[in-house]
Amino acid sequence: MNHHGKRLVNATTHDIRRDCLVMATPSSTSSIDKEDAKESEEKSDVYSTNMTEAMGAVLTYRHELGMNYDFITPDLIVGSCLQTPADVDKLRSIGVKTIYCLQQDSDLEYFSVDIGAIREYASTFDDIQHLRAEIRDFDAYDLRLRLPYVVSKLHKAVNRNGGITYIHCTAGLGRAPATALAYMFWAQGYKLKDAITLLLSKRPCFPKVDAIKSATADILTGLKKKPVTLTWKGNGYSTVEIAGLDIGWGQRIPLKYDENQGSWNLHRDLPEGRYEYKYIVDGAWVTNEYELLTPANKEGQINNYIQVSDNDPESVSSALWERLGADDFDLTANEQEIVRKFLDDCPDDTSVCRY
Repeated sequence: MNHHGKRLVNATTHDIRRDCLVMATPSSTSSIDKEDAKESEEKSDVYSTNMTEAMGAVLTYRHELGMNYDFITPDLIVGSCLQTPADVDKLRSIGVKTIYCLQQDSDLEYFSVDIGAIREYASTFDDIQHLRAEIRDFDAYDLRLRLPYVVSKLHKAVNRNGGITYIHCTAGLGRAPATALAYMFWAQGYKLKDAITLLLSKRPCFPKVDAIKSATADILTGLKKKPVTLTWKGNGYSTVEIAGLDIGWGQRIPLKYDENQGSWNLHRDLPEGRYEYKYIVDGAWVTNEYELLTPANKEGQINNYIQVSDNDPESVSSALWERLGADDFDLTANEQEIVRKFLDDCPDDTSVCRY
């Protein structure tokens, strides 16, 4: 799947949205305000398109319409980002005690959100706390690595502050629901399948369940890594790169050319799990027919993939990863105890808790 490139959605749809917005705008609104609204719409269009491509599901976020959210349980809300300090007042009015922001600075800058002003305003109250724990957008591997620390920090905040917790990323459709799901599964005792059903019944979203399962295995077994080699054969190329894998679709790793073998090679240590990737050969996105291929998705796109696992089929790690593949995967009582102890003991230092 070619996940690079950003584009606007259909111009006709955009014109309809723009016209509706202008019709609803008072005549006294300045041309500067209209230009700001237009720019916000265009940014929402681009963001929604990129989100749909990266997440593999049709998802839409309209930043210009303001904050939106849903109660998943009586004390847990998943929503989109706060946009102004006034949104803090909105959340206080419904009993929110903890605001948990998962956005990176680049996410906030894209929509011109002044996070400093929001945090400063929240700090003037003693009945609400604003916390941050950054996860890279559209990156399932980063989500996997960060979730144990992120959920540990959330777990401690909820125990400390009580009341209602508001978890948000940018749109509230990927990182935030995944964090809420992992919290329900690890800390609140929900069976994973039940938590997924409840979450999706309350908010249409697309949490990366495989990332949550992989993060669960990481907590239980440690982040075991295995050496792998990926190869593109041929000597008539200028550059060969790989996207996806453990770096996400927005980045690329260059392969090194081996003159003796006449091939381009990538040697990398990867944690156990399944990774999709694609080659970029002289700028063209292609699959390698000599490596494992995914089935075509609904758009006919195919990627390469690799499954990294313990070579010993009798190991505890292998048995756990085999269980992870089941739709009804759940934790044993002993595993629940290990996970909850991890959440309690994990230090707030992100560098320590990111393995």
